[in-house]
Amino acid sequence: MTERVRIAIVGSGPAGLSAAARAAQLGLSHLLIEKTDHLSDTIFKYQKGKHVMATPSQLVLRSDCDFEAGKRESILDRWNAQAAEQGVNVAYNAEVKAITGTGDPIPGSIQKIVERKRDGSSETKEIQRLAPPYRLSLTDGREIVADAVIMAIGTQGNPNLMRVPGADLPHVQYQLDDPAEYNDEHIFIVGTGDAGIENALGLAVDEAQGNVVTILNRSTEFASAKAANVKALMAASEAGRLTIMTEATTARIEPGFITLDSRDGEVKLKCDRIIARMGSAPPRAFVESCGIEFTSADRLAFPKLSPVFESTAPGIFVIGALAGYPLIKHCMNQGYDVVEYINGNRDLKPADEPILAAKFAALPEKRSVAEWLEFLRSNVSILEGLSPLQMREFMLDSEVRAYRAGEVIFEKFDPGSSLFGVARGQALVEVAPGVDVPIEQGSIFGEVGLISGRRRGATVRAGAESIMVEVSRTAALKLMSSNPPAKRAITRISTERQLLQMFGAGLTPADLTEVLDSAEILTVKAGEAILTEGDLGNDIYVIRVGSMIVEKKIGGKNVFLSYLPAGSYVGEMALIGGGPRTATVKATVKSEVIKLQGDAFARLMAAKPALLERARRDMASRQDVNAFIESRKDSFSTVVDMYSETAKFLVDNGIGEATDVLLIDEHLCVGCDNCEKACADSHDGLSRLDREAGRTYAHLHVPTSCRHCEHPHCMADCPPNAIHRGPDGEVFIDETCIGCGNCQRNCPYGVIRMDSVPPKKPGLLSWMFFGTGPGPGEPSKKWRYKNAEPGMEKPKKAIKCDMCSGIEGGPACVRACPTGAAIRVAPEDFLTVARLDREAN
Repeated sequence: MTERVRIAIVGSGPAGLSAAARAAQLGLSHLLIEKTDHLSDTIFKYQKGKHVMATPSQLVLRSDCDFEAGKRESILDRWNAQAAEQGVNVAYNAEVKAITGTGDPIPGSIQKIVERKRDGSSETKEIQRLAPPYRLSLTDGREIVADAVIMAIGTQGNPNLMRVPGADLPHVQYQLDDPAEYNDEHIFIVGTGDAGIENALGLAVDEAQGNVVTILNRSTEFASAKAANVKALMAASEAGRLTIMTEATTARIEPGFITLDSRDGEVKLKCDRIIARMGSAPPRAFVESCGIEFTSADRLAFPKLSPVFESTAPGIFVIGALAGYPLIKHCMNQGYDVVEYINGNRDLKPADEPILAAKFAALPEKRSVAEWLEFLRSNVSILEGLSPLQMREFMLDSEVRAYRAGEVIFEKFDPGSSLFGVARGQALVEVAPGVDVPIEQGSIFGEVGLISGRRRGATVRAGAESIMVEVSRTAALKLMSSNPPAKRAITRISTERQLLQMFGAGLTPADLTEVLDSAEILTVKAGEAILTEGDLGNDIYVIRVGSMIVEKKIGGKNVFLSYLPAGSYVGEMALIGGGPRTATVKATVKSEVIKLQGDAFARLMAAKPALLERARRDMASRQDVNAFIESRKDSFSTVVDMYSETAKFLVDNGIGEATDVLLIDEHLCVGCDNCEKACADSHDGLSRLDREAGRTYAHLHVPTSCRHCEHPHCMADCPPNAIHRGPDGEVFIDETCIGCGNCQRNCPYGVIRMDSVPPKKPGLLSWMFFGTGPGPGEPSKKWRYKNAEPGMEKPKKAIKCDMCSGIEGGPACVRACPTGAAIRVAPEDFLTVARLDREAN
């Protein structure tokens, strides 16, 4: 039996339902095809009682179906009622298995489908597209013929699966229907998008259920989640209802247990259930079989679409999550708009048109919104892979403005974590007084702040009349997580600049092309080796994030040679001198390295003698250390053993990711606590260190004081962006702190405290001569309470070491130590066996 309609709509989610409701209102013959026995299966599968958000708030709703934030159940009830009232024609339990054109062949319209096989090979098929109308074949044998097809099938039916040992065990699931079904279980949620966060909150909301809930985030950011969900998650964590583990991924799954790769290495935890909410991918095979091409070969790529949602198959339109728009309000607007377009309305502008028009209003030329979007997309390299529709959503969270030649875009040391793209003109980066490096049209800058959260490292000005697009940190992280080409472009540019900065030697971006083409970014677990002594190989490894230690086996024992922070490289000895690796290099914490193919780097050194000379100097210094150890191994083997054990202790206590650390030599310390007192008196009466706390090995004590980590955990989720890195590397908290406590919870070393500023103390002389005030150091709680302003409770704020930034003479704790026991050191200077040579002499 064949049924003929004007529009066939596949999928009854928010986009498809809105399209069907519009068709019904316009009196167009239509059929809404739904494979289940209910409308909107995506919303139906939300967990019971879920609060559904109506974001973005600034976007107006354009639909014949109502939608506002509320409970899942009330939204579904309202849509069911409205679909019936408006006469929406629905076919339930109907699944489309094929869509084919029935018209004449479209001249020149050949689709190429690449099928990848398990053995790594691929086969390309060519399909001649046929003109509409389209025949939709259903699994129950029915056929529908439609002049136009709207595909609103979403992606939830194709979830990303866990790919670790044990992922096929029965307690691993990808859906949570009713959180109330689970009691007294240790439950791990994998994924921190909106779905994962909402599942975690639902399972932890009722303490009577007795669940121990942990949510895993592979990074420290929540790039793909709504701000309200992140805020609720943090509140639940602060209340102790659940645990958030950042920088953690699943290594393997066993009955009753889960093993994680954490920042500090593997950890095995009790686990009764795993709910994986890691996103989903378009059902590519089915979509391609309908004649629709994708933007790239990436698994997460979306279909190629015109600004009016039409695919490469004329007459087939794609809307909703399958088009790259997962937000409900966007989806419903698209359903309305596409039916209006099919019905001949060419004047209707998208609902976000006024918002985007306002963003472009101050630019020097008069163009339409669509023209500006295409201008930015085609002129900024990281945006090239976005469709016109994705560009609209992207620009809602981004800004664009024109700059005059010479106008400052940002100053050195300015706070900021946004990314800039040069759409027209040129940016000039001031690397030294009077020395500028140009960033040309199409490229980006500001990626250091994006990746590290550090303050701006240089002043940047417009080199000509320019147009720049500023991408907020949130938008940039979302872009990288959802658009693989954009992530690759940002990674390549940041890698290129890191190599240019590291190696110098007159290198240009063009010189690095071959090296970058074969480069790989590798994640290294804590304790994992990137080089093993005795192995063959000639690749170079650049430490991008984290740190490494170098060890050499002497007399059957591993001797600690040196510590390598981010920005260092290893592997040149085997490349230049030949032979096996001369030492083992392994990660102190979870790290990232850039693996450079040895043969490509060798050709670069051959073409650039200055680079070869630089590598030979580095190799010579490392050979000197090796020779020193070999020559002294008998005379001070005990000292070497002690040094290696001490270095291992320091790395285990967080020195591996520090940039500056306070150490106390207990051979010299007399316990006077002058360090604590000086710290308090330099910072409004609140000490930033606890001398007695912390751990000790041999004569070295690591007190509780900030390490100023290379990638500070405390910065990961600061709502007012109050935590910054200063010009000397110090991590500090400014006056905009709101006292939320996120930094304290995120710090793995317990060096941040929450406290209010005590009443101002009388001066030191008043205490010495008249006995007034509490004396040097932090005042007691009793004194603070007694001298507090009546009826005035000061708010608590985050307190941590700032390395006495801005105080003449440097850290007060070091200056106040009468015996020289307190020292502040950079790990790369302190953790090297070469110190033994200096000390021996």
